[in-house]
Amino acid sequence: MTRDVASATDATVSDSYYAGRHVAVTGAGGFIGSHLCEALVRAGARVRALARYTSGSRRGHLERLPSEVLREIDVRFGNVEDAASVRALTKGGDVVFHLAALIGIPYSYAAPHQYVATNVQGTLNVLEAAREHGARVVHTSTSETYGTARYTPIDEAHPLTGQSPYAATKIGADKLAESYHLSFGLEVATIRPFNTYGPRQSARAIIPTVMAQLASGASVLRVGSTSPVRDLNYVTDTVAGFLAVGASDRAVGQTLNVGSGRAVSIGELIEIIFQVTGRRAELQTDETRVRPDASEVLVLLSDHRRATELVGYAPQMSLEEGLARTYAFIQEHLSDYRPDEYAV
Repeated sequence: MTRDVASATDATVSDSYYAGRHVAVTGAGGFIGSHLCEALVRAGARVRALARYTSGSRRGHLERLPSEVLREIDVRFGNVEDAASVRALTKGGDVVFHLAALIGIPYSYAAPHQYVATNVQGTLNVLEAAREHGARVVHTSTSETYGTARYTPIDEAHPLTGQSPYAATKIGADKLAESYHLSFGLEVATIRPFNTYGPRQSARAIIPTVMAQLASGASVLRVGSTSPVRDLNYVTDTVAGFLAVGASDRAVGQTLNVGSGRAVSIGELIEIIFQVTGRRAELQTDETRVRPDASEVLVLLSDHRRATELVGYAPQMSLEEGLARTYAFIQEHLSDYRPDEYAV
């Protein structure tokens, strides 16, 4: 069964919760953030979005939203490392969705200081601003904080392991969020998405990387390791999880997994992509795309029963249908990708 953003939202939370509410979103110009802003507007929220400042005043993926949606969003430029930007964004807000983060795992090996500044200090700025203004925070974690699964499916009690500087900074941010709830009574809920994919995702992720190469007509498909196993969740399902968590009093003080509950290896995923796209290519291992052995997370598979029980989260999109929709987007926007380059 498949649904668009609006109807996926209806499965877990009524539009009436967000209608008229003032909602702030950090990381709004990103992949998930732009989809979340669109869903919030369609739910009737008054959305204030933080887009990272550039001299060209680009709004990231918000630029891709329908004009009637984008004009309803109050886009602010700044970054989460700047406390003043965050305070201005959150003032008067009812709910703050904190998605801003540096997320590329390979780049975290090269720039760990920047990951601490954005992911840890940036989260602290959001928590302090929300505490000052009395807003609820939905903090975004990642399944990478679990490291390689010690058991599957992975529930929220699974130990946390920082197998990359990225994962370590997200664990730090998660613990800060937890501490602000326990220490100050701040309404904080942590959502822990597994591997989200879909239209607008950058080429640093495996699905756009493979699809862009295929769409460009490549006869050789350059990839990293094909053995890791991932739980792949279509972006509308992840967004439905965000909306449900943000609207739920029962989610406050909780960490909730949001995933599909289905896992495939990267090798199996590529074969499904071949079938969905009708294109095939010879696989070639590119060593620059392979993580250090001890840093590679081998298995991720979500147990999202807590989110289902507390907030009614229920993924709707099949992997095959989600991949078909993603490939259609990449074909239409192939010029945005550089299939011959490795996007770190």
